Amino acid sequence: MARFFGRYEHSLDLKGRIILPAKFRSSFEHGGYLTQYYDRCLALWTPEAFELQMEARETAQDLSAEERNMARLWSSGTQEVDVDKQGRIAIPQHLRTFARLEGDVLVHGAIERVELWDPAVWSQKVEPAERVLTQEES
Repeated sequence: MARFFGRYEHSLDLKGRIILPAKFRSSFEHGGYLTQYYDRCLALWTPEAFELQMEARETAQDLSAEERNMARLWSSGTQEVDVDKQGRIAIPQHLRTFARLEGDVLVHGAIERVELWDPAVWSQKVEPAERVLTQEES
């Protein structure tokens, strides 16, 4: 199973495409799945990792109403994507709107998936953790 690490900044082009970091591209040579994800980011899954996510959802028993609605939102917002010869993926408008992606995009490896973030939202989400990491003991 592919593993992804690192943080990169790229920009959307006029057609809503973004270049994947070179280190990530080979894992998506057979395409991938782009989904809405927590905290207003997008998650890009390899076919293998996406299949594991689907299996986990399909085998879940006695889902609450909230969990059923989350599953509906997740599946209806999923887009199958291919990497073109220039290493780009096209991000559909509904997913760009969900994640507030315009211009610059932060791309980071989140172990089993790649996440795409609006840089301002990313900063807001990780700032509390960064404060903990930079805190010096007296």
